[in-house]
Amino acid sequence: MAEPRKPRIALMGEFSAGKSTLSNLLLGSRPLPEKVTATRLSPVWMSYGTQAPYREAMDGSTEPVSLDALEDIPVDETRVIRLFLDADILDVIDLIDFPGISDPNMASTVWERVLPEVDAVIWCTHATQAWRQSEAAVWETMPEPVREHSILLITRYDKLTTDKDRRRVFKRVRRETDGQFGGTFPISLLQALEAGDDYDKWDGSGAGPFVDHLLETIQKLSTLAARSPQPLYNITGDNAVPEPAAPPVAPRRVTRMIDPDQPKRSRPPSRPSEDLNKS
Repeated sequence: MAEPRKPRIALMGEFSAGKSTLSNLLLGSRPLPEKVTATRLSPVWMSYGTQAPYREAMDGSTEPVSLDALEDIPVDETRVIRLFLDADILDVIDLIDFPGISDPNMASTVWERVLPEVDAVIWCTHATQAWRQSEAAVWETMPEPVREHSILLITRYDKLTTDKDRRRVFKRVRRETDGQFGGTFPISLLQALEAGDDYDKWDGSGAGPFVDHLLETIQKLSTLAARSPQPLYNITGDNAVPEPAAPPVAPRRVTRMIDPDQPKRSRPPSRPSEDLNKS
């Protein structure tokens, strides 16, 4: 009998909204070579493992690819790029990094064709121009089961220099997205990456509340994924999978991140990856 599939969480948003930095934060390291721009690629699907990377063509065939030559992969002929990494978070979920939704140099069909694989989304919106009309238009097309398990991050929150501006932006975004996300969190992703083991800086960046909520979401999604092979994007109406009556017990490897009293590993991960593994 095949093992239950892992939940699939997409990283989405407009160009330069912080998706690459978020990916680094969740994984504990940079998944792509420094010179590679993820926004110019087909969706990058990341799973746990040591397999060589490959691309899946539009006809379902696969072809090995080199990490040093990812930008040479033909976007229009590639449905998705598959990467396999030894990252703790990927032990419990798959991450799919989408290109920017409003890139004028990339047709929306490049990422739209991968949406049916998604259970939930972490959407990044830049604080200085948060929740643009183009973002709202795309989000309106998302099925309700995906929305209710998704997270909205107001990134680069430190770019808002006054408390008044921060309150104003957060209040407006919450009002305009009311009921459309499972949680909304302001965050400075760069500050979170730089926090290391400094818990005050970690929480001050906004990463603490976000990660706590993400871990709860992963627990719920893991239970739902175990009940159905279909991603939530494809489950609506009479086919909906019921929510678990109570949060499931998180895998030990994941829970290790949140409890600071748990013993450290011989090769401790960075603070961000460490926390996400305790979900």
